[in-house]
Amino acid sequence: MTLDQLIEPIRHSPLLPRIVEELLQQIAREQQLRATFYAEMTPEQKVEFIDGTAVFHSPAKNRHVIATGCIFQAMNIFVIANRLGTVKSEKCLCVFPRNDYEPDVVFFGVEKSSRLNLDTLKFPVPDLVVEVLSESTEARDRGTKFIDYSAQGVTEYWIVDSERRVLEQYLHEKDGLELKKKSDSGLVESRAIPGFVFAIEALFDEQKNLESIRKLL
Repeated sequence: MTLDQLIEPIRHSPLLPRIVEELLQQIAREQQLRATFYAEMTPEQKVEFIDGTAVFHSPAKNRHVIATGCIFQAMNIFVIANRLGTVKSEKCLCVFPRNDYEPDVVFFGVEKSSRLNLDTLKFPVPDLVVEVLSESTEARDRGTKFIDYSAQGVTEYWIVDSERRVLEQYLHEKDGLELKKKSDSGLVESRAIPGFVFAIEALFDEQKNLESIRKLL
């Protein structure tokens, strides 16, 4: 849904001034809460700021950890070898206009990577985002995060189901993120990372991951 489609129902409403005033008050409250979030967050936590609320994440199941590690390892090695930017995993706080996320894996191209330094704490909107599903995060990964990633121009979004071993690849088109591939086999070709073509099965198996990386290089 586009911004115009969201606004249209209230655009001509006689209540529009009151609606705008209430929204401005909400934004002001959220800005105060966000400032507190930044002041109180610690390196030990995996925490995000979504819709005005700090969201803390519990430890992940082994299948989730393996998939995250395999994806990060493959992308990171390829990106470093080809000097395409930088790949981060886990506690990389990506700052969006309203929310702050710590996706499982993110990629920043050369232009955005050039802005980063050793003291960077707040990272820009990534070029590629990977979210590995869990029971507690799936609704946000497919809901609020999907909408936000789409609206802010994330080039590519992977939703990874580590239980079913399925990858969903979304690419940014004219109207936002659109499903390009959903599969448990074959190859995935990244748009955000030029030349990165990888076996989907190798995203869930450490031995296959290593073999695929060797072929990739």
